[in-house]
Amino acid sequence: MLISEILTSLLLAAGAFFFFAGTVGLLRFPDVYTRLHALTKADNVGLGLMILGLALQADSWAAAGKLLLIWLLVLLASASVAHLIAKAAHQKGIEPWQR
Repeated sequence: MLISEILTSLLLAAGAFFFFAGTVGLLRFPDVYTRLHALTKADNVGLGLMILGLALQADSWAAAGKLLLIWLLVLLASASVAHLIAKAAHQKGIEPWQR
């Protein structure tokens, strides 16, 4: 039992780190496209790590499956929304950042 609690804590901490990294990317990156990349990639990995940590503490396989389903739906939604935002930015003529 102790090993699963330690692994859960490590996965939750790693997930929080990725959420923090995505937030830093949102604040630091120069344009909408790189900010979207930081948010979608880092937040999806962070959520995945947190879901894994929570699934280890789930009471049943059904509860763990529901957590996995939530993660998959968030992956689909975040990819769709990021695509729509990038498409709108491109249509408005916002150019990608270049050195």
